[in-house]
Amino acid sequence: MQRKSNAYQISVLAVLTAIVIIQNVVPLFGYIPLPGLSITTIHITVIIAAVILGPKDGAIIGGVWGLIDWIRAFTAPTSPLAPIVFTNPLVSVLPRILVGVVAGIIFAGWAKRHHPAVGMVIAAVAGSLVNTILVLGLIGLLYRNAAAGFYQIDLSKLMPYLLTIVGTNGIPEAILAGIVTPLIGTPLLRFKQRHR
Repeated sequence: MQRKSNAYQISVLAVLTAIVIIQNVVPLFGYIPLPGLSITTIHITVIIAAVILGPKDGAIIGGVWGLIDWIRAFTAPTSPLAPIVFTNPLVSVLPRILVGVVAGIIFAGWAKRHHPAVGMVIAAVAGSLVNTILVLGLIGLLYRNAAAGFYQIDLSKLMPYLLTIVGTNGIPEAILAGIVTPLIGTPLLRFKQRHR
């Protein structure tokens, strides 16, 4: 029975890793451009991994996402700011790992005592906000001058500007994660429990 459970774990980890890679490579799959903003969907895959497989595997999937972002910052940057900020693994990799860790821990703690679908929503919103707040916070903290120049704003207005991005991008991403994660995670969790 343990071998069957391990096979399931490895299979799901491999599939979700492949999905994260595809989301990073295929246009409009990992980032949905809207007028004035871009909604990230890759974090949802990381959160689903954390919910279904636990915080350790969620961290692995988040790490894959972060490493791809880090490599792209050197080879095919998505913006003029990317080679400056995303070449630092503290900005490109660490927040993405923590998405999986935070979502996994929150879900594991919630699911023991309450309805799993509600735990998925809470874990998804928290994981999404961890990514947004940490990435933008670290950019503001470590690259204030470069970020202010890139966004063409006065340095004193950088933090309010970044907080606006949290509101315009981060909140919709968190809502999207809170809706999609239980829709995909609930059947996967049931399947996992049936095949233990």
